[in-house]
Amino acid sequence: MGIPVRQVISIGSYILRQELAGRKRYPLVLMLEPLFRCNLACAGCGKIDYPDTILNKRLSVEDCLAAVDECGAPVVAIAGGEPLLHKELPKIVEAVMARRKFVIVCTNALLLGKKLDQYRPNPRLTWSIHLDGDREMHDRSVCQAGVYDRVVAAITQAKARGFRVTVNCTLFKGADAEQVAFFFDTVTKIGVDGITVSPGYAYERAPDQQHFLNRKATKDLFRGIFRLGRGGKRWAFNQSRLFLDFLAGNQSYQCTPWGNPTRTVLGWQRPCYLLGEGYAKTYQELMGETDWDSYGTGNYEKCADCMVHSGYEASAVTETIRRPWKAALVALRGVRTDGPMAPEIPLDGQRPAQFVFSRNVAERLAEAGQSQAGSEKRATMP
Repeated sequence: MGIPVRQVISIGSYILRQELAGRKRYPLVLMLEPLFRCNLACAGCGKIDYPDTILNKRLSVEDCLAAVDECGAPVVAIAGGEPLLHKELPKIVEAVMARRKFVIVCTNALLLGKKLDQYRPNPRLTWSIHLDGDREMHDRSVCQAGVYDRVVAAITQAKARGFRVTVNCTLFKGADAEQVAFFFDTVTKIGVDGITVSPGYAYERAPDQQHFLNRKATKDLFRGIFRLGRGGKRWAFNQSRLFLDFLAGNQSYQCTPWGNPTRTVLGWQRPCYLLGEGYAKTYQELMGETDWDSYGTGNYEKCADCMVHSGYEASAVTETIRRPWKAALVALRGVRTDGPMAPEIPLDGQRPAQFVFSRNVAERLAEAGQSQAGSEKRATMP
């Protein structure tokens, strides 16, 4: 089992409380991005395509904790950018765990070996290491040779220190089922505690737009992978079984982006971790003023091919709590890898894509300029 029992019980009881209270929308994982700056430039990433004025911004410890308290999600995933570049990350991690939250630090691990002494193993702390396949696959994904070997060395070091370590793997067009299955075997032998896997998403400004999977290709790929791994039972996944079943085309879910709200250096991102179509100043504003029904597969052209965990894992987890027998059957039998797939969501009613990234960045730059001008003016006042 890839998810610790303590975490399963904690999240399950949290969901039950929300369901019994009749809440339609509630968060499961806070996606916290205290910076966008990164020490890699991956072709499939749209997070680093900002001017230096924004890349140099950081959320303070106080900003991060305010977001954690305001949101209330039981799990906090700290990403970026590369979070280990944030000098106050150890304080943030300790303070979030002190609030009895589970913390997942998503890192490319290039700095992990140098930073491990700043952290202590804790049942509430997980290092989620970015590793997009074997040496060939990963180094191609991050556009830099030699990264895979450095990452594996960091995983080995962290495990030797007693930390819980998982890998997060994003798959793109051209991924080979046998190669991915062999990679899963490899990281299992290394001793990772779980695998998080997801198809890539076509960020609006990602440099490489040609290698993202569509939904049909995603389902075919994952059926091929799970077929080689006894329905996925050969590996420990840090994900719900129903989400894996969804990736193989056996479940039909609607996206629930509010399950993974995102707080970045620019504010609360609408509507999700992957789409940046505006920012709210507060969590309450995000939840209350976002037109949620206008997003998701079948509703919006940009969402047509998305099957990413940040949109659909919360849907699967909620289904697990509501219908636990379905998850139990998948866990017992494994993910089904043949037969008919669940009906696909029709796209004939989706609204056209709006390309608003550049406008949003310009607005944030203008706000930053006004703030800087105000600070300079106050500094010169007698």
